[in-house]
Amino acid sequence: MRIEITDGVIPAEQIVAEMKAGADGAVCVFDGIVRDNTRGRRTLHLDYEAYREMALEQMRGLAAEAVARFGVRDVAVVHRLGRLSVGETSVLIVVASAHRGAAFDACRWLIDTLKKTVPIWKKEQFVDRAVWADGEPFPDAIVVRGGEQKG
Repeated sequence: MRIEITDGVIPAEQIVAEMKAGADGAVCVFDGIVRDNTRGRRTLHLDYEAYREMALEQMRGLAAEAVARFGVRDVAVVHRLGRLSVGETSVLIVVASAHRGAAFDACRWLIDTLKKTVPIWKKEQFVDRAVWADGEPFPDAIVVRGGEQKG
């Protein structure tokens, strides 16, 4: 297993290549990237912070649970902290397995559970203000609809 929190660029292609083994029939990859907008608001950048020790411990636990629960061979979970620009990878999850179904299921479960439970926080910087997002639904009060801003 490869479990990391990094302040640098995540080498996605290298990690995926290192995860592959002869017994695998599938490698499923979730490459979470910074998009240029959230619900109609233009995103300038994201800032990620974490309680590193606890986050790493929880990420290790999730990886071990994914292996046991879904029967996959190996898991990598790498999250980046700091300021990220549009197009950069914030989180990479790679699951290697003999069968694609298990790989897909484990990969989806890992990212969904990580976002809900691991102490990593995201601050979205928009043109006019910043909002902390911690996995909860985006506040409706600042959604742009039809070119008009609420809030």
